[in-house]
Amino acid sequence: MSTQQLVLSLVLATMVFSVALELKVDDFRRVAQAPRAVLCGLVPQFLLLPGATWLATLVLDLPPSTEAAMILVAACPGGSLSNVVTHFGRGNTALSVSISAVASLLALFLTPLNFTWMVSTNPATADWLRELSIDPSGIWWSLLALLAVPMTLGLTLGHRSPALAAKLRKPLGTFSLLALLAFIVAGLVRERHLLNAQILPTFGLVVLHNAAGLLLGWLSARAFRVSTRDGRAVMIEGGMQNSGLALGIIAVQFNADLGMVIVASLWGIWHIVSGMTLALIWRTRDARSGH
Repeated sequence: MSTQQLVLSLVLATMVFSVALELKVDDFRRVAQAPRAVLCGLVPQFLLLPGATWLATLVLDLPPSTEAAMILVAACPGGSLSNVVTHFGRGNTALSVSISAVASLLALFLTPLNFTWMVSTNPATADWLRELSIDPSGIWWSLLALLAVPMTLGLTLGHRSPALAAKLRKPLGTFSLLALLAFIVAGLVRERHLLNAQILPTFGLVVLHNAAGLLLGWLSARAFRVSTRDGRAVMIEGGMQNSGLALGIIAVQFNADLGMVIVASLWGIWHIVSGMTLALIWRTRDARSGH
């Protein structure tokens, strides 16, 4: 592992650690109170969107790096930003937080499992990984270490020293996010000659991919027949993946491959736009109905 990859690994671990500091016992207690609604929110995150993405990459003739990035983003859990958007859209914020908490724990196993299985069973991405001399099983263990160790440490500290965790959470989260963005921006600047109008089709693909996540969240909410406020939380959780985590993994495991970085970066921008747009629509609808 190069010095750059080691530093990036530490940055990613710090990011995961800071997220774990936000999780509280009450977030998991609420699962017992509404297990059906939480399951409804987990299904599109770990089953429907990854599965649909994998099938789409088998059908579409896309660059392998683009397909791998799509699979990786789909395999990541939702981020804490989804809780903010759900609250703004007058959805069930407590449910959103509970789904995010459970998803963060499940991601320790399901994110590396989904990603490595899907990229290794897709002929295009499997051949691409072999050309890069990347072993899918090595990625699995690496992702597990990058997620499991800092997540466990963060949960432990948050449980034993909540006051210290509260002090560390914001500065560590801000530092890790800014450090990661600095690495990504530096890479994009280095390859700026490749950034032109040709990324527009990729942007269109990201918009459709994100729309699929939102749609699958809506379909899951309809299938489970949850309430309107719960359905909003489920829909947002289905369409707002943790692209920051995906960017960190790309930087560490794939040496900031430009094709993968562009997909994950566009996701990070667009899912905020789509999520906030939905939230505004819901707020406007509520205002008109007098709620």
